[in-house]
Amino acid sequence: MPDKNSIAIIGYSGHSFVVLDAAKEMGLDVEYYCERNKVSFNPFEINYLGDEGNESFDWNSVDKFILGIGDNRIRQKVADLILSKNKKILNVFHPYSVISNYASFGTGNFIAANVTVNALAKIADNCILNTGCIVEHECVIESGVHIAPGAVLAGSITVGENSFIGANTVIKQGIKIGSNIIIGAGSVVTKDILESNIYFGNPCKLINSNNRNES
Repeated sequence: MPDKNSIAIIGYSGHSFVVLDAAKEMGLDVEYYCERNKVSFNPFEINYLGDEGNESFDWNSVDKFILGIGDNRIRQKVADLILSKNKKILNVFHPYSVISNYASFGTGNFIAANVTVNALAKIADNCILNTGCIVEHECVIESGVHIAPGAVLAGSITVGENSFIGANTVIKQGIKIGSNIIIGAGSVVTKDILESNIYFGNPCKLINSNNRNES
């Protein structure tokens, strides 16, 4: 049976496997996973706790959770649910990441292997800094952002809530990215992008005239 010191991960496929691997490298003992249904593929050999979205879920069984969800909006909703139950969401920082002692972090963040976060960067809550990305000095990353593998954010960049920065994207120093924005993989961003939409290319341009939050 779970106890108050047990840790459960929300989600158990794809992205969550990377998070679990990093958690184990940190020395965290994640004993349980939460999914809609018990899965047959269980590579980390952990126990099924239940569906956190079900009304019958026993929130008294575990106090500490890790977010293993890649989708920005779903991750934020699950984080809000966990906090509404007065439970704790842990950060997971891979030991092979390089993080300045002068950077600051909220809760529920995942920092993957070979990520660099430099001095005075501010990372809010429930963000993903994925494998090998670089977040330079004085960047501000707001809640629910996903920065994909290999992306490079030069100094003093702001990324708004729930935005996604695609793999190998490069963003020029001082640029502002708004909330609920998708930047496609391999883009080069040299101007501010503030309107919620989908952008791609070198130079990065609007490619979708429909707001993704209305689709």
